[in-house]
Amino acid sequence: MIKRRDIIRRAGRSLRQAKTRTLLTSLAIAVGAFTLTVSIAAGEGSRQYADNLIRSNIDPQTLIIAKDKTLFGGGGAVQSGLKEYDPNALSSSAGAGRTITFKQLTASDLEKLRKEKDLESVRPRYNVSAKYITFEGLPKKYIADITQYDPGVRSDAAAGNIPVLGTDIGADDVIIPESYAKKLGVKHLSDLVGKKITVTVSKPATTPTEAEINQIIATKGLSGLRQLSQSESKDVVLTIRAVSQQSSATLTSNQAMQISDAKAQELTDYTTKGTPNYQKYVIVTAKVKKGIDPEVVKQKLKKQDYTVQTAKDLQNLLFTVVTILQGIVSGFGVLALLTSVFGIINTQYISVLERTSQIGLMKALGMRSKDVAKLFRYEAAWIGFLGGAIGAAVAWGAGTALNPWITEQLTLGDGNYLLVFQPLPIVGLIIGLMIIAVCAGYLPARKAAKLDPIEALRTE
Repeated sequence: MIKRRDIIRRAGRSLRQAKTRTLLTSLAIAVGAFTLTVSIAAGEGSRQYADNLIRSNIDPQTLIIAKDKTLFGGGGAVQSGLKEYDPNALSSSAGAGRTITFKQLTASDLEKLRKEKDLESVRPRYNVSAKYITFEGLPKKYIADITQYDPGVRSDAAAGNIPVLGTDIGADDVIIPESYAKKLGVKHLSDLVGKKITVTVSKPATTPTEAEINQIIATKGLSGLRQLSQSESKDVVLTIRAVSQQSSATLTSNQAMQISDAKAQELTDYTTKGTPNYQKYVIVTAKVKKGIDPEVVKQKLKKQDYTVQTAKDLQNLLFTVVTILQGIVSGFGVLALLTSVFGIINTQYISVLERTSQIGLMKALGMRSKDVAKLFRYEAAWIGFLGGAIGAAVAWGAGTALNPWITEQLTLGDGNYLLVFQPLPIVGLIIGLMIIAVCAGYLPARKAAKLDPIEALRTE
């Protein structure tokens, strides 16, 4: 009986005798191994990056609460950045001819949430709408998106000072994106810090009753009636505290100005008072008290007809995107492997034909048919191992060398890498390729095992 170890060694010697053919077949497998190794590394790197991004940017106890489920469908509002103000332009976030409506939370909803014993720091997200804004020392007027600063989401400063996670900005502070500097013609970001911004908001004109109209005409005349029909404006002066850095390592918007919670409430109440949107909110953020699982509170609020998203939900959304992209890349690797399978079959069949007389001699000297089959299966396993090892090694080496450059190009931040190589998945991949190669070599091995030794010895 021939030992398995001897068969493995003999399989290796047989492959060395046909080095070129073995190498070419192994390289075909290496292409698939390279693609799959990069795919696995990219998937792991993306998951680690997403996990770090969520943990370092968002308080895990934070909840985002809404009434409209479509808000969490994956498509956020498109922000336009800083633009010059045109009094004749029509501003619409939904595009011409389209209107976007959302179910809103009311003041009673806000009060109800604030009474929840598991929640604290319940804060509505105000919809701030400015007529235009002006910058100190600059004559032009601009329009820009204005959002509420969220102390539960981290930002990085390109200039100035941004509070640490969990701390709010001052009531009269504003943080502007780095992208504004180019539009304003400012070369040094530090020059913007400390400058004043004037935000002009308009209060919509009210529609008086018939009795009010008669009273105004009687007391103020037609001039009073014209004054009533005109919209009222208000200027609010803010100080630029910091310029936020445009980076992939933060989750805050890079296009909107950020103002304090108190100022956002003041401006929103001023522009909506007397309208159906007064004290109504699309989104409310809240913090779950320490020691309580946010998922438990989420399920409790869902039973009360609220739509809730946790930091973990956002993480899972990012993981889903990563998995889909990883699957697409892996598909190319699988296609390359399918091609290499036919290469293994072809190589093994040629090897059987070339070594027919040797197979006959081995069987005549007492080698059993199943040992002959093992010999060719081990040869296929060797090819799979070589291809997998070459592809994985090249991917590991190239990925490690390119990681710093990729991090810089994608602005992932220090310590974050897109490609993270781990030994166990790569070892598993190589073992899987060996199994695939053995399966591909099954038919040639079966053919070799069934050769009649006498007929085989007659073959030249």
